[in-house]
Amino acid sequence: MRKGIDGLSGIVRGVFGADPLDGSLYLFINRRRDRMKALHFDGGGYWLYYRLLEAGTFEGIGSEDAYIQIDTTQLAMLLGGVSLVGIRKRKRYQRAS
Repeated sequence: MRKGIDGLSGIVRGVFGADPLDGSLYLFINRRRDRMKALHFDGGGYWLYYRLLEAGTFEGIGSEDAYIQIDTTQLAMLLGGVSLVGIRKRKRYQRAS
């Protein structure tokens, strides 16, 4: 968790193969899962959010991949301490693109 904006945007480009300027929010969680950094570019500059839990841990999202995509609901649940394992998202209408 020592990296700043430049280091984290380098990870997004190098490891994830993504563009950190695309407006996505990139999360980085340490091994003990008690700290999280979020990198976001809003069009005018970078935002770097840092969260340190006084008690408890963030849920480890089990994946063999280097990264996964989550939606805003899952992000809110992750930050709120709700377990994502066993949660089933119900079908909702989505407009055809």
